[in-house]
Amino acid sequence: MIGAIVIGLAGGVVAGLLGVGGGVLFVPGLVIFLGLSQHHAEATSLLAIVPVAIVGAYRHDRYGNVRREDAVLMGVLSLAGAAGGVALANALSGAFLRDAFAALMVIVAAQLVHRALRAPSAAETPDRKT
Repeated sequence: MIGAIVIGLAGGVVAGLLGVGGGVLFVPGLVIFLGLSQHHAEATSLLAIVPVAIVGAYRHDRYGNVRREDAVLMGVLSLAGAAGGVALANALSGAFLRDAFAALMVIVAAQLVHRALRAPSAAETPDRKT
């Protein structure tokens, strides 16, 4: 129970701070600390992220950071993607899913490092209300 509490709090902080959805911490945390299989961890993470996403989006919207048209388009299109992804995940082994998840995290990390080393362009500079 303590493991789930720590994973939930950490995932919520990371989701609100970085907008990554918490699954970046939820899935590995559920596998490593709670001993869930990769399939169970991914499914549990998907359900756990719903309240995190609602609260995070609501709070960011209050700051004017949500681009609603983009969010609605991505949300609607992701419904079909999620249904297909779940079917595919259930056809694959847990080991393959674990390795694919790890590869995705490495690719995302490499891209973030690459962007951090570049000088920020005007398009990447956030519009902040002062």
